[in-house]
Amino acid sequence: MVKVLDEHERTMAFAEVALGQIRSLRQTAIPRNYEIWYVYATGYNAPLNKIINETLARHGKLTEADLEQIYETYLSHIKTTDRIDKVGARVIGEIDDVMKVLGDALGMTGSYDASLSGATERLSSAKSREQIKAIVETLVRSTSEMRETNKALEDRLTLSRNEISNLQQSLEAIRAESLTDPLTGLGNRKYFDRMIGMAVQSALASGEPLSLLLFDIDHFKSFNDSYGHLTGDQVLRLVGLSMKQTIKGQDITARYGGEEFAVLLPNTALRQALTVADHIRRAVMAKELKKKSTGEILGRVTISVGVSMLKPGDDTDALIERADACLYAAKRNGRNRVICEADPEFAVETHSRVA
Repeated sequence: MVKVLDEHERTMAFAEVALGQIRSLRQTAIPRNYEIWYVYATGYNAPLNKIINETLARHGKLTEADLEQIYETYLSHIKTTDRIDKVGARVIGEIDDVMKVLGDALGMTGSYDASLSGATERLSSAKSREQIKAIVETLVRSTSEMRETNKALEDRLTLSRNEISNLQQSLEAIRAESLTDPLTGLGNRKYFDRMIGMAVQSALASGEPLSLLLFDIDHFKSFNDSYGHLTGDQVLRLVGLSMKQTIKGQDITARYGGEEFAVLLPNTALRQALTVADHIRRAVMAKELKKKSTGEILGRVTISVGVSMLKPGDDTDALIERADACLYAAKRNGRNRVICEADPEFAVETHSRVA
């Protein structure tokens, strides 16, 4: 009983802190904001607390845009595991219900078989018309009950099939979310690792070209240091949006990690890949970065890009390593540029790494 009271008092304290923050900062008391501040009060999500403290220290407030961004980045993806658990529990419950119905139907079938066997014996020994009539009436009743049982089983199985189909669609949606970076909407590292393995195998088997772009946001740390992590997140979203608008068809886009992004280009040779890379670079640079909370223009974002193409005998590591070396060559040579493994800067970078 003491433990229950302690838990009650502890959670009520978190709730009071959450409501106090909403009240003092004059925010709307909607579930999203309450959840943010409740998690903040618990201290269990250190990155969330850090970004809130940093933003409050800089600006003394959190705008609705800030709160939405914090929720999407630091809380929404955590719900994926909970959703998988809930759907899994529903699937198990559905299977248990179906197994019970099947058990009842098997029991009914056993009774019906026994009824038929008994009727056969009674018919062979029946002496009068009345006895035969009573046996037939019993068989008719048993058959009617069996028909009703079968109909109920058929209806229940139809409902179960529809329910499991819906649950399967829910799991597919959750699976897609688990492979998506919540901040940019692009594929995440898990998605990229899966796709590049498949793409390399396919290209080596078919002999078709495969190119890889790796790119990094120039001076990204300075955005975070100067304007805060929320603005840094906005920069990442801007780059993600530029990629979505530029990359089409079978090409594969992903947030590789931190401020690095990757694009896989199946059936694309090096020259074409360079054109795609420069289109992305120009698309990013064309967008003006504006601070959501104040409307302040912060300038333009640039990226450096490294491009490699699959060679016979390559594996995924070799393809990535060459693109990575090209990326670093682009950054060493002034940033905001595209360098591929055919450029002299790549040879210099490779030599310096070996040395």
